[in-house]
Amino acid sequence: MCGITGYLAKRPHPFQLAEAVQCLHHRGPDQNGVWERDGAGLGHARLSIIDLSDAGRQPMTSPDGRYVLAFNGEIYNFRELRRDLEAAGEAFRSHSDTEVLLRLYQREGAQCLEKLRGMFAFAVWDIAERTLFLARDRLGVKPLVYAESDAGFLFASEIPALFALQPDLSRTPDYSALDHYLTFQYIPAPLTGFAALKKLPPAHAMIVRDGKIEHLWRYWDIDHSRRSHLSFDDACDALREKFLEATKLRLVSDVPLGAFLSGGIDSSITVAAMAHLGVEKIKTFAIGFEEQQFNELPYARQIAEHLSTDHHEMVVKPDAIAILPQLVRHFGEPMADNSAIPTYYVSQFARSDVTVALTGDGGDEVFAGYRRFYHATLTDRLERWRLLPLWRGLRHLTWNMESRMRPGKKRAPFPASRADEILSMTGVARYRHLLAYYPEAEKNTLLTPAFREQSGRSTTADYLTAHLARSAGADPLSRYLHLDLSTYLPEDILFKVDIASMLNSLECRSPFLDHQLIEFVFSLPSAYKLKFPHRHKHLLKEAFKDWLPPGFMDRGKMGFSAPMPGWLRHELAPMLRERLLDEKRLAPWINQAVVERLVREHVSGEKTHSKRLWPLLVMAEWVEQYRVV
Repeated sequence: MCGITGYLAKRPHPFQLAEAVQCLHHRGPDQNGVWERDGAGLGHARLSIIDLSDAGRQPMTSPDGRYVLAFNGEIYNFRELRRDLEAAGEAFRSHSDTEVLLRLYQREGAQCLEKLRGMFAFAVWDIAERTLFLARDRLGVKPLVYAESDAGFLFASEIPALFALQPDLSRTPDYSALDHYLTFQYIPAPLTGFAALKKLPPAHAMIVRDGKIEHLWRYWDIDHSRRSHLSFDDACDALREKFLEATKLRLVSDVPLGAFLSGGIDSSITVAAMAHLGVEKIKTFAIGFEEQQFNELPYARQIAEHLSTDHHEMVVKPDAIAILPQLVRHFGEPMADNSAIPTYYVSQFARSDVTVALTGDGGDEVFAGYRRFYHATLTDRLERWRLLPLWRGLRHLTWNMESRMRPGKKRAPFPASRADEILSMTGVARYRHLLAYYPEAEKNTLLTPAFREQSGRSTTADYLTAHLARSAGADPLSRYLHLDLSTYLPEDILFKVDIASMLNSLECRSPFLDHQLIEFVFSLPSAYKLKFPHRHKHLLKEAFKDWLPPGFMDRGKMGFSAPMPGWLRHELAPMLRERLLDEKRLAPWINQAVVERLVREHVSGEKTHSKRLWPLLVMAEWVEQYRVV
């Protein structure tokens, strides 16, 4: 795992390539390298995982001197590709996947992407054609950001490296991106928090010539016409086989390797697969909290004992929030998934023993692990059967009857949950409402007129609709799974894990993110994944139930997050008041009266607003750190 950066100049300009590489040192502390010639430059910071010798040093030049490669990631099938290339006459001077990728690109150009099985972001400079080729892996595990400036085109693994490469880049915010952020807690590609910067979306590639983008395209997507006719039992057998293969590929390493063990189903299955493949005394790492409703350490310990792993635990205290400025700096834009904090600390904890850690990331998005999949799919079914008004009336009647049966218990008026609220909505607005940290009505009262005018209100509904259009014709659940696979998974989960782990020079790998595994799961009937009325991840649970303790699969989902309600009410209350009330960092954009009410009600315990206040605190910190203007 590494960090990459580079530029292609339109005119003479003092791009600071060495400084940009140094900015990525945490991603690759083992070796640094730069290559510059005739207005083009590539930089690389290396974390040595495969072939620890200098033969894997980057940027790497092809034997004929035509191509120069800077590569971040792992090509899991590089040994198979190498054998094919050797059979075609190639001779290799190293044992690295980097050289395999370079030789494959030299022979096949952009078509090489079809053969790659892994996580990657890479750039290839073609000296003869004077073109720069860039690509990002199918699922978006590895990040790649870029800018087209007056001086030329520049790219990097992280936003701070872009500003190091060209310090005078504009810091004007992208108001439309920030509007999306307040809904989703992340900024979707290709947007970033800055109007001048962009993300290359997952499964995309581009060609740059003369310092500007010549062609940008998507090279992979789920084929919803592919249908499997396997029985449920056969699908379970096939899933176990494919998951073991995906796990085995991710065990290739020349450095110590372990696994995160959160106590949830996905990470537990990953560790169980490692054990089934013969890995002995697996080093597992788990973190928890003093607040028991957020603490999964007992479940992680249960799995560790069941699988006889070499298990390590730690408890995260409220003072862990001291890491917030560093996280905000490296995210480079507002990103308010508070599980970034425990992810950072479990990565730091694991890095003391291993350099690579397997994770369970992707299981919820592929196998329907979130409640929103049930609520959205049920509502769509009711609408298709023309029963939605009847269901809404029954829900209202049931709520009123329950309220009368418990006269002493204070209950909110109907609709009292988002699942009930979406019964009065249409189309994509339902799913957006289930996702939203600030629902549209609340966001409208929060934002100042000046912000709304600047943003142009390119709506979050438009963003979701555009992604849903790619799965037209698929069944409702498959469409929502595909939506999460294209949006929430890369923009939140994988972005968070990449930044938090690489800050500790730790490489994370997940078998659930194997694109061949995902294509197989999407070909199966949706009823295998979500069994009505309420069994999420049905296929996954049944396929692997014998690998884990009896009853483990059916315990309630806790999720991996920090105990933010209590932290913001107690230990972090002074910071909350300072950033949002005293300094008023967001006053030009945010209705200060609304913010003051949210802080007052939350800190006093009158109401809980942590999901609304945490995104504002993160955004305030970003404004200060990046001197956003």
